[in-house]
Amino acid sequence: MTETAARADWGAWQASWDRQQEWYIPDREERFRVMLDMVEALVGPEPRVLDLACGTGSISARVLRRFPGAVTTGVDLDPALLAIARGTFEGEPRAEFVTADLTDPAWTEKLPHGGYDAVLTATALHWLRTDPLRTLYGQIAGVLRDGGAFLNADHMPEPSTPRINEAERAFRHARQERERATGVQDWADWWRDVAADPVLAGPAAERFTIFGNPIEGDHADGEVQPASWHAEALRAAGFAEARQVWCSPADALVLGLK
Repeated sequence: MTETAARADWGAWQASWDRQQEWYIPDREERFRVMLDMVEALVGPEPRVLDLACGTGSISARVLRRFPGAVTTGVDLDPALLAIARGTFEGEPRAEFVTADLTDPAWTEKLPHGGYDAVLTATALHWLRTDPLRTLYGQIAGVLRDGGAFLNADHMPEPSTPRINEAERAFRHARQERERATGVQDWADWWRDVAADPVLAGPAAERFTIFGNPIEGDHADGEVQPASWHAEALRAAGFAEARQVWCSPADALVLGLK
């Protein structure tokens, strides 16, 4: 394989990741906007940010674009997503990426900084079950400076409203089916393309070994909780204040202030 043939178009991979994610979360950018508004309001315009379960670096990209004086550390275990992140941010001194398993008790020892102003994560922690997530919240409190902010944007369904939930789910699925008919990729389609790419095929195979094959489904072990549960868990983990600061019918953004 020639050097030219082995190159990847990292910008194209980032754009396709965003399109695939927006198929599931059409108000994704609004969610990011509120997240960064809260970062600026609470810790200022030059934050040191931990991008937790960073994937391709979606949060890091938006942090650095909005805050030129910011620095970010992305943490993830997925070799394929980290390959895209590292390729995208190659030569960017404000961003660095760490391979770590968030269920490993020692994962924080791999971080390059002793403390962070903000820890941000989106559409990621629903992969964890309840007890490991409680443990993780305590570890996050440990890497935040006093006055630092943690923001988690994720699927947080409200169990007390089953009819509303079902109506939203049916409406969302109908929209997704219409968009699929126009060629929009879903999660499995996107990973098929990753596995077929000559640069990413190796990292994708590693990813499938760690998490399972996303083409066949790989979310089976996770759990979701309502925003109120997350706020209570954050307070129990040592955060001084915690509450929901944004929501859509199916997702929410919960903020914990240390």
